[in-house]
Amino acid sequence: MQHQQGRTNGSTNSQLQGGSKTKFPRFYSDDNLKLPQNWSYLPLTLFLVIGLFACGNPSPHKPNRGDSSNQDTNSKLTFFGVALEQFDEVGRPIWKVKAKKAKYTKEKEIGEAQNPDGELYQDGKVVYTIRGETADIQQDGKQLFLKGKIIATDPHNGTILKGNELEWRHKEDLLIVRNQLNGTHKELQATAQEVRVKTREQRIEFAGKVVAISADPQLQMRTERLIWQIKEGKLISECPIQIDRYKDNKITDRGQGNAAEINLKTKIATIGPKAKLELIEPPMQIVSNSMTWNINQETVKANSPVRVFHQAENVTVTGNKAEVKILQKSVYLTGNVNAVGQHKQSLKSNLLTWYLERKLLEAQGNVVYLQVDPPLNLQGATALANLQTDNIVVKGGSYNDRVVTEIIPQE
Repeated sequence: MQHQQGRTNGSTNSQLQGGSKTKFPRFYSDDNLKLPQNWSYLPLTLFLVIGLFACGNPSPHKPNRGDSSNQDTNSKLTFFGVALEQFDEVGRPIWKVKAKKAKYTKEKEIGEAQNPDGELYQDGKVVYTIRGETADIQQDGKQLFLKGKIIATDPHNGTILKGNELEWRHKEDLLIVRNQLNGTHKELQATAQEVRVKTREQRIEFAGKVVAISADPQLQMRTERLIWQIKEGKLISECPIQIDRYKDNKITDRGQGNAAEINLKTKIATIGPKAKLELIEPPMQIVSNSMTWNINQETVKANSPVRVFHQAENVTVTGNKAEVKILQKSVYLTGNVNAVGQHKQSLKSNLLTWYLERKLLEAQGNVVYLQVDPPLNLQGATALANLQTDNIVVKGGSYNDRVVTEIIPQE
């Protein structure tokens, strides 16, 4: 038994003394072991207390140097109550992990720790605390892998990331958690296939079947890629996205577009291109290339050609720009405005105010009213119309600006 321990200890010391170029993370017993100060800047060094912790199959016979089974035993080492550390070139920690049990295999040049619990560092400061079932440490120490029921917590903003795999790439400032990813924060909850965290930028990117729920405003977002800029309080998607707004656990509005930016601080969402917003009350659909949705004030602005469709009244209004005030149930349109009713009658003007509850259209500037049955053409400066009842009043703006009425007789 003593002879076996001696062989293992000697093999390890040859690594420390430079007999081999193999490098791996600092690896030492967590039993009040003091490290020499001049070794603190050797980032890829293994410190072991072997005599009590190395486990193998002791033999009462003298080991044979040519015995392959004996070489295999010595190449696989197991340690209990260990702490693993990795440092950068200037001696700052990259990660620290404690484990109840750890294994090291020289052939694979990789270490495996059971039930790891530790911290990830950037610029010498803790950026995430981590826990998992197993941790794989690469030979060069540049990357740390955790597997099985991973929990990573940001101690500064309270973000918690759960998954089945974790990867820490220190030089890229990149933390990756994947496989049944679940993220929680006081402002946001999300599920995805993978999350990538840039710790310096405080930037989190969710990817693959993303479903994110914000607390204020109450939104649910579905997309394939969602970026969360934590400091700015912004959610950004550069691919098709669906945004559902909730009140009392019921959907009230639904926005869609090929991209979107949601500011959780101002409660404003910018959707586009190919933006569409569907309202439950009133039952309307707003379509434009891009639009700004003020969720708290419940207003929608479109500064590009827009179409507003009222499903219950079967009225469609188009224009160059529009503002919809949901609470006031009114719509304001400017530029090449054209309102079409269910009987194919139309009202064209420069400006139009649509009072939804009163079912009235108030038009101003170069007003033209066209009616199919009976055929009628009215022109003037202003108009007040109800396209459901076909009631319309057209007025001239001045003494010389008279209303022109054209009645087309039926054949």
